[in-house]
Amino acid sequence: MRREDLADADCGIAQALGVLGDWWTFLIVRDVAGGTTRFDGLQRELGVSRRALTERLGSLVEHGVLERRPYSRHPPRYDYLLTARGEGLLPVLIALQDWGTRHLMGDGEVTATADAGSAEARRAHELVGRRLPDVVLPDSHGRPVAVAATGTWSVLYFFPGAYAPVRPDYPPGWAEIPGARGCTLESTTYAKRHPQFQAAEVGVYGVSTQRPDQLADFAAYAELPFPLLSDQDGRLAAGLLLPVFRAGGMTRFKRLTLLVDPTAVVRAVQFPVTDPAGSVDEMLTVVRAHAKVPG
Repeated sequence: MRREDLADADCGIAQALGVLGDWWTFLIVRDVAGGTTRFDGLQRELGVSRRALTERLGSLVEHGVLERRPYSRHPPRYDYLLTARGEGLLPVLIALQDWGTRHLMGDGEVTATADAGSAEARRAHELVGRRLPDVVLPDSHGRPVAVAATGTWSVLYFFPGAYAPVRPDYPPGWAEIPGARGCTLESTTYAKRHPQFQAAEVGVYGVSTQRPDQLADFAAYAELPFPLLSDQDGRLAAGLLLPVFRAGGMTRFKRLTLLVDPTAVVRAVQFPVTDPAGSVDEMLTVVRAHAKVPG
């Protein structure tokens, strides 16, 4: 009898665990979301046996979590890609990451930042050398932006939440969450320094889990000359396992900045960001060093 046959037919948790009750399965979904889509790559990343990986991939395909897409016919080879059902698991992965970081590796307190020597900070800096997953995010006007296909050097700064005064939707206790404040200052500082980033031929993108309409209100209020992108579905958060926290009933980014090269590979990471305004000038210095643009 299979595990899913033992599940409570009336309980969604039991039914889900009937498909995903193996911890290797969650790690496979995690790595596929991050852009590792081929068998050999998954085996190398996970260190699992070929037999075990074959069984789990087959089960995920059978249950409609992954689909196989051929990239070679002779011999037959496949990419394993998330289906719509599989993408529905991304908030679960993000919630597990947040719970583990907060309650197992932390003291249980809600925070929008991290200690510089923490495991969370080490994981963030291990993004250097990683390629962005092929994710399309809507900007504040709902237009799709392929973050891994800009073809230029780019700065992506991730922020917890920023709102226009006409719609101050900050959750209760926002000012008391360490690291949460400073999003407006960070964004307006990037706006002031935008001509220097343009001179370096580097694009700037702000990324939040807020809805596009909320970002549109804030972008208009702050007169931002660059796009704000919405990762409200968690595609980029899950793909890169970015640091997050929960406040006001939603998952939010901890403040973090990435410098990404024209091939969509991360070349520098700022985390934790304790000085929202000062970090912009620091990133401009990093940009000039990496893009080899004179100061």
